[in-house]
Amino acid sequence: MSDTRRRVKVYTLNEDRQWDDRGTGHVSSTFVERLRGISLLVRAESDGSLLLESKISPNTAYQKQQDTLIVWSEADNYDLALSFQEKAGCDEIWERICQVQGRDPALDITQDPIDESEEERFEEIPETSHLVELPPCEQSRLEEIADLVTSVLSSPIRREKLALALMTEGYIKKLLGLFRVCEEVDNREGLHHLYEIVRGVLFLNKAALFEVMFSDDCIMDVVGCLEYDPALVQPKRHREFLTKTAKFKEVIPITDSELRQKIHQTYRVQYIQDIILPTPSVFEENFLSTLTSFIFFNKVEIVSMLQEDEKFLTEVFAQLTDDATEDSKRRELVNFVKEFCAFSQTLQPQNRDAFFKTLANLGILPALEIGMDDLQVRAAATDIFSYLVEFSPSMVREFVMQEPQQTDDDVLLINVVIKQMICDSDPELGGAVQLMGLLRTLIDPENMLASTNKTEKTEFLSFFYKYCMHVLTAPLLANTAHDKNSKDNFQTAQLLALILELLTFCVEHHTYHIKTYIMNKDLLRRVLVLMNSKHTFLALCALRFMRRIIGLKDEYYNRYIIKGNLFEPVINALLDNGTRYNLLNSAIIELFEFIKVEDIKSLIAHIVDNFYKALESIEYVQTFKGLKGRYEQEKDRQSQRLNRYRRDARSLDEDEELWFNDDDDDDDGEAVEKRMGDDFSDSYGKYMEAKKGKLYSLTLFCAPAKVHTALVGLVDYPDDEDEEEDEEEEDQSPRKRPRLSS
Repeated sequence: MSDTRRRVKVYTLNEDRQWDDRGTGHVSSTFVERLRGISLLVRAESDGSLLLESKISPNTAYQKQQDTLIVWSEADNYDLALSFQEKAGCDEIWERICQVQGRDPALDITQDPIDESEEERFEEIPETSHLVELPPCEQSRLEEIADLVTSVLSSPIRREKLALALMTEGYIKKLLGLFRVCEEVDNREGLHHLYEIVRGVLFLNKAALFEVMFSDDCIMDVVGCLEYDPALVQPKRHREFLTKTAKFKEVIPITDSELRQKIHQTYRVQYIQDIILPTPSVFEENFLSTLTSFIFFNKVEIVSMLQEDEKFLTEVFAQLTDDATEDSKRRELVNFVKEFCAFSQTLQPQNRDAFFKTLANLGILPALEIGMDDLQVRAAATDIFSYLVEFSPSMVREFVMQEPQQTDDDVLLINVVIKQMICDSDPELGGAVQLMGLLRTLIDPENMLASTNKTEKTEFLSFFYKYCMHVLTAPLLANTAHDKNSKDNFQTAQLLALILELLTFCVEHHTYHIKTYIMNKDLLRRVLVLMNSKHTFLALCALRFMRRIIGLKDEYYNRYIIKGNLFEPVINALLDNGTRYNLLNSAIIELFEFIKVEDIKSLIAHIVDNFYKALESIEYVQTFKGLKGRYEQEKDRQSQRLNRYRRDARSLDEDEELWFNDDDDDDDGEAVEKRMGDDFSDSYGKYMEAKKGKLYSLTLFCAPAKVHTALVGLVDYPDDEDEEEDEEEEDQSPRKRPRLSS
């Protein structure tokens, strides 16, 4: 049976000064022969693997924070922390560490190692004695105290000694009491000194000092001291903001007093770090790492306490889904859940997964559907939706497909998100870019796992194209309604570029669904209207969409392009660009180069027949001459193939005679079968078609050959025969520029 007292999480501090969770296990202290000393060992509770093996060095500085944390450094840039499930376990390990180091367990910090040469050097300086002997806490000595605090910041050893002195003598509370006196008598000079003192104490970077300074009875006085920055003409009114302006809203009453206190404390400490303290210089950038850790672990604790309070969260969701809840109350509830989700981002991945699973079980997705008419509710719900998609796209997909299919598609959750993207008021469309990324995640087949649900891809894409795609493409279709770009301002161009990026992704990954949609809506024609945009990036997006379609080398698409004469806007853009050597020029040339290299015969014939006269003057690349060359080669090949069967009747009769008079008793049956399969079906079959009137007796014999040739293509399109007949007719008559039938 596992001992919960010794259950811990192991954290390491990364390069960004954020704590990474290395796993959960059980800690013990034992002698390790290899390390030749008492060491801390943490074994994973999942598989028993060793998560941590750390020798308790006599010179390592350990800190005990918030009753359940032990933090220390093993190298210059390698900080470690053990977060205990129970205070009793933390106390046991702390006593063991202090025993090995010969320290007093009553203290929350052990001393940093002192280099012998450094110690000797500091002993030569008379002021060293002042590092441990603090001046009396009096108004007349504030300047002396301020000088002392600021002078030690450059030396780790002296910072440590001063921190020890401040903790052992209860000095912090005395200083804060002195602040109240100075403020009552308006002693500005003393208040300025107290600002320097409190700021310097924060920069000592000691968790034990933070525990005192950020307690309920001290934190507002700390904020008060930090209002009197000597650089300011008038003091800031931070306390007034925290007590009057920043109101703590309880959407559901929090009965746990410890949780309430932790929420208040975290908000105020975050305010001190983000608002009150100036941006630290390069020299000071590591002075507040412990403050960052203090806030981080507070947030972890708050989220855990809220998540474990089933009664609280159940009540939140009960009111959120109640139709009788007032609009103002619903706004508060949705905003609370949004902030709760944002808070959870401080958690490590496995803790965050547990958090979102809890929300999913409580019905977070159905709760988001209610009250969408309210703009504030819709905005907050969209943010929550973002967090949920990042956590589990499949969970979101499963839910949206189960939504009741009402007559008004606007109420569907995905459509609400799409509209938020389309209606983003930010000139740079920052929110729209984020939401477009979420939509891309949702419609990406790569994260639709066939092993868990074989029909997820088919069902969800069918749902998306039926109920959502028309909402996504509405701005594009509206803007190109009359074959012209009706609105060409920068923000509209950015939005259309985002939509085109998503549609291009669909072309590449969805094949059937997007192909049907493009054909039905004549979408490529509408997209190519944007080639006329004054914003080159939008014209390039339109071109990229067409390039992705052509890159599939799908004859359905090729026929659609030919019938619609859809190369015309591309070639017009190339000609209008003139001799400018820019990205648009290169992208268009690359499109035609691809067609030439891949030898897409139908497109090559269409381009040369209809546009070569306009393109033959472009000689700085060989692309268009190459297309002409490919076209001529194919024409010669077709001509030779026709000539092969246009021999005189006598020689044909002789060939027939020879073929049919072959020895029927030939023992090489395999050779005969091969000859029938290749020679007859390929060459003679075509010849027999030309001589239908002459060889009546061979009609039945030729039938299998015709069937055989019909099976050569990978896909048998219903209109192939009609198109082959059309091509034969076109070979005998001048080509006309094809157009879409009305």
